[in-house]
Amino acid sequence: MQVGLVWAQARGGVIGAGGGMPWHVPEDMAHFKHVTLGHAVVMGRRTWESFPEQFRPLPGRRNIVVTRNDRWQADGAQRAASLDAALALAAPADWAWIVGGGQVYREAIARADRLEVTELDLDVAGDTTAPSVQGWQVVASDPSEGWHVSRTGIRYRFLRYEH
Repeated sequence: MQVGLVWAQARGGVIGAGGGMPWHVPEDMAHFKHVTLGHAVVMGRRTWESFPEQFRPLPGRRNIVVTRNDRWQADGAQRAASLDAALALAAPADWAWIVGGGQVYREAIARADRLEVTELDLDVAGDTTAPSVQGWQVVASDPSEGWHVSRTGIRYRFLRYEH
């Protein structure tokens, strides 16, 4: 099984503020769905709770939530006490996608085979940041010749990193 991390980040590596994303880029949400659909998604409990109820569980994906609370449960999700336990639950899927939050990303990046990062040309304050991509190489970029502009007016680009 391969492990991927997928996130969107503003300048300074900001990925979240106050338990949510401080932007709205529908094209990024479509990209997220395209990357993760049909695979296992692994997330922390706060990430699970940050999704609007109508999108929990994420449809068409095996939802695995990492939490130390052994009484936690939610319809459509499996609980795992650790990242190791979550990845064991995800097997034998071909991909397990780590979808947040910051602590889970930092723990999982050493095991990752690929990073799918949406860069946003945006300055925002936040309390959660992406892990460092030092040592990773961009292997694919869309658009390869510049940035797109979201229908919400935010400039963005998709980057794929591998070792």
